[in-house]
Order: sequence, then structure tokens, then C-alpha cells
Amino acid sequence: MHGLINRSIQSFVCQTYGDDLWRRIMRHADLGYDEFESMLSYEDAITYQVLDLLGADLSRDRDDLLEDLGTYLVSHPELEGLRRLLRFAGTSYSEFLHSLDDLPDRTRLAVADLHLPRMELREHTPGQFSLTCYPGIPGFGHVIMGVLRAMADDYGALVMLQHEGQKDGVEVLSIALVDMRFAEGRQFDLGAGLAS
Repeated sequence: MHGLINRSIQSFVCQTYGDDLWRRIMRHADLGYDEFESMLSYEDAITYQVLDLLGADLSRDRDDLLEDLGTYLVSHPELEGLRRLLRFAGTSYSEFLHSLDDLPDRTRLAVADLHLPRMELREHTPGQFSLTCYPGIPGFGHVIMGVLRAMADDYGALVMLQHEGQKDGVEVLSIALVDMRFAEGRQFDLGAGLAS
């Protein structure tokens, strides 16, 4: 597993539940270190061990934690860069959804050795979509659920999301875009931070 993913889990736990919980989890994991390095690679089993220990400590299942991680990645103020990367995809939630097919390639432009699973969006009827997340990172669909939920809030859209399950590593999400202008979205300016 790419260290950036593990480091994101570490940041999520520390920012959401506190450093003490993180240290306790790492002590129980007995890995010989307390922190993950962003640019290293780790065995997948280490990531799942940490998530399972976290889930046991919090009495929550892995899927719920992964969805919360996805929400954290978009909504936490310290991760504004990721939110901006996603918002560059379009001016509406619908345009954002249609850009998801390109997200793995856009991610590799920023971090060349981070390979996200391929995704495929289908629009079945106006406002009714399915998103297929292909194998690559187990549980990735749940992280994307959190991202989709947080981005809907960011755009001010009302959506209904459902994880339809997994078969042979392929995860399918259903997305019902109920109202694109349900609430006022967060302010976003393409030129923010650029010198004038």
C-alpha cells in the first residue's frame, strides 16, 4: 500500500480521535514504528491490521471508517489541496461525477507512483448514476462514498448514495442526484492563491 494512503489514515485518526488513540493502535499493531512515511510502500496487510485494530477500539466496522476517511480527505481544512483538485473537475456536481473516470490519471500527475483503481461512471437516466470501482485497493468504494458525500455538500447538491456491494473485487455505487441546487455550496475560485 502506498505510504500516502497509510499517512492519510494516520492523519484521519489523529485529527478525528486524537494522538493517544493512534499511539495505542500502533502499540497493539507492534510494527516497530509509530508513524507512516508518505513516500514509502507498505504491505497491504499492515494497512488492514491498523484499520481492524481501529475498528475494534471504536466498535465500528472497516467500511464505515473508510467512508469517514473519504469525507475527511475532502472536508478537513488541512487538506484543501485535494478539495481544490476535485473542484477543478467542473462547476457542478454532475460535471464532477463525469470527471471521476479521469481521477486515477489526474492523481498520477500529482503522485506518479500512486495508482488508484479505475472507475467508470454510467448515467442510466437523468440524475441516476452508477459508479463502478474496479479492483486495486480493497474498500476503495467506501472511501469514494465518503468523497462523493463530502463533495455533494461542497457543491450544495442533494444526493442519495448507496454502496451496492462487491463481487470479485469490483464495487458498485449508486448515485441519485436529487437536487443540484439544494443548498449554497462552499465558495470556490479557480484563481484563488494566484498572484494578480
